[in-house]
Amino acid sequence: MNFVHRYLCRSAPWRTVLEKFVVPAALADVQLGDDVLELGPGDGVTTDLLRVHIPRITALEIDQRTAKGLAARLHGKNVTVVQGDATAMPLGDCQFSGAVSLHMLHHVPSAQLQDKVFREVWRVLKPGGVFVSIDSVDFHTLRMKLIHIGDSIAPVNPDTVAARLEAAGFCENDVETNPYAFRFRARRPLVEAWH
Repeated sequence: MNFVHRYLCRSAPWRTVLEKFVVPAALADVQLGDDVLELGPGDGVTTDLLRVHIPRITALEIDQRTAKGLAARLHGKNVTVVQGDATAMPLGDCQFSGAVSLHMLHHVPSAQLQDKVFREVWRVLKPGGVFVSIDSVDFHTLRMKLIHIGDSIAPVNPDTVAARLEAAGFCENDVETNPYAFRFRARRPLVEAWH
């Protein structure tokens, strides 16, 4: 992310948006369980807000320096920080009861790599585990274009994401959209289909 984007993601106004809208929407009507994977926590603003609701969080952050800083800041808390790439997670199969991604997927630079993320989340979730994500849809606005100058972004199309999740093995794929963002929730089936 560029400097301006990083600054905004740490800002008090963005924290307020996360606290009042994003995190409550992510947690509404889902049971993530007590051992949850968070994808792309960045500096951990979302992690701070999630960890009061979730007993154990593993925060997977691709940037080594950011992961190291977050691990130091949250040392002794209910969060384990792992430095790694969500397209090839350094995590075991069937490990987590739930997974969450908040305004991170558009930073995965292509639909093909996003699909790899979906397959990896499926792999690390226990059968019956839930994956919930919220991401932006208003990338056409001048504000969003300015925020993302120089960033590698690939907006996720909410109209195709349910089919992409199904292709990755998920079921019960539900997508809700508003003018600013979309939310999906998907479940790894309790019993896998035989192919």
